[in-house]
Amino acid sequence: MSKLGEPLNIGGVAVKNNVWMAPLAGYTDFAFRKQCYKFGAGLCFTEMVSAKGLHFRSEATAALLHTGEGEKQTAAQLFGSDPAILREACESEYLKDFPVVDLNMGCPMPKVVKNGEGSALLEDFPKAAAVVSACKRSGKAVTVKFRIGVKRGEPLAAEFAKLCEDAGADALTVHGRPREAIYAGEPDFEQIAAAKRAVSIPVIANGGIFSRQDAEAMLDKTGADGVMIARAAMTSPHIFAEILGGEEEWDRRAVIEEQIADMLPFYGERFTVVQMRKMTAFYLHGMRGAAKHKARLFTCNSIAALREALCDIFPA
Repeated sequence: MSKLGEPLNIGGVAVKNNVWMAPLAGYTDFAFRKQCYKFGAGLCFTEMVSAKGLHFRSEATAALLHTGEGEKQTAAQLFGSDPAILREACESEYLKDFPVVDLNMGCPMPKVVKNGEGSALLEDFPKAAAVVSACKRSGKAVTVKFRIGVKRGEPLAAEFAKLCEDAGADALTVHGRPREAIYAGEPDFEQIAAAKRAVSIPVIANGGIFSRQDAEAMLDKTGADGVMIARAAMTSPHIFAEILGGEEEWDRRAVIEEQIADMLPFYGERFTVVQMRKMTAFYLHGMRGAAKHKARLFTCNSIAALREALCDIFPA
């Protein structure tokens, strides 16, 4: 059985450990990923990026692929359904700094599904296979993130995992809930285990991991090769240190200030303020007076006001 902290090889790319940060739209930008890496994450992923957006040279889409100084090994997550456009994205200048491409076949959001993208590909095996094969021909290491099925009681994790492997995928991340559950309920360990048994490539288990105990249980119950953390990192990027047995405490204010300093030159003041109000609100989870502090945060309309609030929330 795999143990937390073990290195992995993904299509020839050496990854330092098997505790990964999930791609989260609206959150996993370069400044947040820096914090996850600092606390020990083995691999982080960009926010999900539209292959069509890159095809049409959207500046907003391209901005999602911005990397920070020293960020040498991050995976770019793409979504789409056209094999040719996805391969074009993989081969484009936009992805030159990304050794790993992750294909989103699990997003449950209706606006994505209705376009035949994300978890819609769970209902179109031939197209899913064509997408994986096309991206693999780009020469990148290719991973696929998907859910155990569409509806409760109708699992297809093992079958879909095998399809992806046969199409050329180098690793898989399996979210242990069906699409219709979104994020509700416990992950289905047996379906993740079935996917793991069906393939010979690494399988990363995702869903419901909020502590080291959760991560150990996930590996024990599924036989997976690693774990992927999602919502738990939004309230504490320090969770990677907790899971890997690192430092016990973290300085919330220092993390927030560093994110602000990293974001400001790239995004400008307005976006940085809006984003860091949101991120700071998450980081206050579990703190005494969090509701009052959050109310104040969302009145901040400048970096100066945000930093003044931080001084009051986290007095020296």
